[in-house]
Amino acid sequence: MDAKTSSAAFSEDTVSAEETGAKGARRSRVSGIDRALQVIDYLYETGSPAGAYAIAKAVKAPLSTVYVIIDDLVEKNMLARNADGSIWLGARLYHYGLAYARSLDFMSIATHEMHDLCRQAGETVQVCGRDGDYMLVLAMADGPSHFQVASRVGTRVPLNWTASGRLLVGHLPEGERMELFRRCARTSPTGRAEIDARTLSDSAGKAFQERLSIQVAESDYAVACIASPVVDRDGQCVATISIVLPEQKVFSDGNHYGEHVRASAERIEKLMGWRSH
Repeated sequence: MDAKTSSAAFSEDTVSAEETGAKGARRSRVSGIDRALQVIDYLYETGSPAGAYAIAKAVKAPLSTVYVIIDDLVEKNMLARNADGSIWLGARLYHYGLAYARSLDFMSIATHEMHDLCRQAGETVQVCGRDGDYMLVLAMADGPSHFQVASRVGTRVPLNWTASGRLLVGHLPEGERMELFRRCARTSPTGRAEIDARTLSDSAGKAFQERLSIQVAESDYAVACIASPVVDRDGQCVATISIVLPEQKVFSDGNHYGEHVRASAERIEKLMGWRSH
């Protein structure tokens, strides 16, 4: 929020709260962010516009604080002020809701495809996304073998260590890829992950164009990964689907696995409405 809000709404305001015990009522601190959420939650729960006084009374906040928060949220389109002065939810929240709904649709579709691919390939399959300078494992289906994969759901590893990491930035302009890898490339535990920014940028762009990226023992000994990008309608790699398997299988039948993982990525794109062919 802006300076006006930070001096009033984001400075913690003090309210009374009744609690049991011999000491009686205690004082608690409520942050400006909490206050903003209380305002939005109140409107959402009541399902109708309300005035600042009614909102302040309902959330038990100082009226002056509520005025400042409302003004700031209206300015940012998080809330809307009607002609009669009442306050209602703003258009920006609607766009956030749409984005969240799309993400739920994507994970549902991607997870279903992940399990199908796991059954077809007979190997562990992961869906991965980007988290800043890292690749993040979003979902995972364990294969039927006893082959152990160290990267579980929630694991974050540098982008240059993995096949998926390179694909996730492969759509970026060459200059951005170069700058990104100069900043984030790290030496892997096996010492086999590439760290040269130019080489990484070139391989990322090529892998994205070919819709296939393969890494062998770069992040973990004896572990290989074959990944394909999931690309949205804007041409950006929003996620990857990958097969994680023992490295010897890549050399013996890598084309077979590559065809499977490419087809899975394409099916996700079609179901999301991102691919028309």
